[in-house]
Amino acid sequence: MNKSSRDVMTFSGGIHPVGDGKDLTCKSAVRTAPLLERYFVLLSENAGKPPVPVVKKGDEVQKYQLIAKADGFVSANLHAPTSGIVGGITEVPGPMGIPAGAVEIIADGEDAGEPPYEPILNWENADPAILRQRVIDAGLVGMGGASFPTHVKLALPEDKKIDTLILNGAECEPYLTADHRLMVEMPEKVACGAAIFARIIGVRMPRIGVEINKGDAIENLERFEDRYGVDVVPLQVRYPQGSEKQLISAITKRAVRSGCLPMDSGCVVQNVGTAAALYDAVVRGIPLVERIVTVTGDVVVSPGNWFLKIGTPAIEAVKLAGGVTEEPGKLIFGGPMMGFAQKSFAVPVAKNTSGILLLPAKLSVNYEASGCIRCGRCVQGCPMHLMPCLLSTAIEADRFDLAFQNHVMDCMECGSCAYVCPDHRPLVQNIRRAKAELRKQLDNGRK
Repeated sequence: MNKSSRDVMTFSGGIHPVGDGKDLTCKSAVRTAPLLERYFVLLSENAGKPPVPVVKKGDEVQKYQLIAKADGFVSANLHAPTSGIVGGITEVPGPMGIPAGAVEIIADGEDAGEPPYEPILNWENADPAILRQRVIDAGLVGMGGASFPTHVKLALPEDKKIDTLILNGAECEPYLTADHRLMVEMPEKVACGAAIFARIIGVRMPRIGVEINKGDAIENLERFEDRYGVDVVPLQVRYPQGSEKQLISAITKRAVRSGCLPMDSGCVVQNVGTAAALYDAVVRGIPLVERIVTVTGDVVVSPGNWFLKIGTPAIEAVKLAGGVTEEPGKLIFGGPMMGFAQKSFAVPVAKNTSGILLLPAKLSVNYEASGCIRCGRCVQGCPMHLMPCLLSTAIEADRFDLAFQNHVMDCMECGSCAYVCPDHRPLVQNIRRAKAELRKQLDNGRK
């Protein structure tokens, strides 16, 4: 029985954005970008401490060569995306709006380099510790956006019983189709990567959650269910379906309690892109140096999906898509709901860059909000079952204590509340302000 015709799973709350823009690129096959003259590999490509450069200006490097070594447990290795000369350790515009350190690589045009690791072809019988070490060596991070070092999520405490592995193939953000095309065109890499993850953490039948608007991806993945022992789970089209806690709720009907992690509910969640990168690291012996990126937007001439090397400046990606039809009103890395607006087209692609989105000025309007009208739409739409209206009002009065008491730290900043607010109140911005203030108070208390 085809899974797309079965009952679909979902969670409570959330929204369904009108006109999600996926039609611009969902049928666009992934293309490989031509080699550039220069790449700027950001050092801060993972949550936690950035890695320490192990190369210097003038060094020759080969493709896949280690160029920055992880600095501590919550850190990730970086590798050269191509062969060439190190132009230096420099600063470039960063994705968070401030200058960021980067390794400049001047390409030699050869794109030469051998896989640095021995392929583990018999991974089904390999020691999980060996597979986990390969994750560390290859510099894998969460490719859905968070960029949390993958090996950290696999280092499970002995007192945590994990029985469920979930792969996020929901890709619920509007406009983005990178994961969709990955599942359509490279389903075996995703299914095999899921099975390797399952081997590492010791669970059976990993589950791959895919929204039913990606029927072609579901169908292609189903062909590998028996071969790799995976279960493809169709999901209702609903934002933010791809969030860890919402995926767990939809697929297992378990709740991740306030202040807890997915592992506290017996689950580990990974992205399908990370699973494909794990396949490359284990079966092919290559580290993470490129990824699929959706380059799209209403002002882009030819939106599409490309394999881009880590360190590709955004302007070069936009050129691949034919440029723009008019001056864009906003440049976003990621999707329009949880992505980050950029100040410069020189910001380079990182391991967690799922999309480069250009919106017209008419969709980038700054609204002036008035007081809350108590309509309750934000409460109905919140997937975390919070009260954004109460939180925002308390924060505007500098009552961060009330915001904390009402679980502001549980907010995932998905933007569902702001999307449905008829008064266009800056709900997410207020919540981010409260989180920053509370973290500052916590840090001051530790001193």
